[in-house]
Amino acid sequence: MARSQKKHKAKGKVTGSSGRFGCRYGRFIRKRVNEMEKITNALHRCERCDTFAVQRKGTGIWTCRKCGFTFAGGAYVPQTPIQAVAVRTIERMLKGV
Repeated sequence: MARSQKKHKAKGKVTGSSGRFGCRYGRFIRKRVNEMEKITNALHRCERCDTFAVQRKGTGIWTCRKCGFTFAGGAYVPQTPIQAVAVRTIERMLKGV
């Protein structure tokens, strides 16, 4: 009888961008850094031209590659949850006037 061949399984998940830390700093810190870097490095929607072309230039500085619109936002995301609430409140106030 031939033995059934088992494929080798990876022991853990693929670490992604936080793999550069190796086994240092703990699993949850590396996981948090990995999630944050995925969101930061993704393309985001531009408020002006409505395309997915916004990239992070520096801490809190975001630029659209298509229309060149540069604006201030959050450190890791272009629009923070508090900023979204403020924009909705201002829009409601302007609608009532």
